[in-house]
Amino acid sequence: MTTWRGIVGKSFTPDAFETYVSTLNSIYGARVSIVVHNTSAPDLKTWEGWQTRAHPVTDEQWAQNLVGYYRDQQKWSAGPHLFVTPRGILAFSPLTGPGTHSPAWNSISWGVETCGEFEHEPFVGPIRNQPGSRASHPALRGGLQPLPYALGTRGLHFHKEDPITTHKNVPART
Repeated sequence: MTTWRGIVGKSFTPDAFETYVSTLNSIYGARVSIVVHNTSAPDLKTWEGWQTRAHPVTDEQWAQNLVGYYRDQQKWSAGPHLFVTPRGILAFSPLTGPGTHSPAWNSISWGVETCGEFEHEPFVGPIRNQPGSRASHPALRGGLQPLPYALGTRGLHFHKEDPITTHKNVPART
């Protein structure tokens, strides 16, 4: 049985995220890259629909809902480190520990999920811009050098680049 490590479960504005990261005692060592994913479910249309409900689904509530998926259905010990939503940056698995998100690179990267299904939605705006600009803050603080890019060694990667993943369309085929 896999032991669930718990979540942070808090959503931040970009500036508040940088403040949050600066309060961490240590960033989980040996990270050499950031791996960007997309959620597929929800896609952006569904996420926007959650916001127009009588009781909108907050990023924090979504995080609590995701625990059951990662812990109980997938049987993982953790999930991705961060989720980028149109509203902000959701800290999920602590940056101070390992996450689960990309089979070849779990032990050497931070996982950043972007909210959307980019097979039919454009990968633009805050969803595209947040992973690189804001997720690089913990990377730089942890000693990660994002440039020059080298597959599996350094930089901002897409999940589809993982040589052993079965998800070759993440975050989008193009």
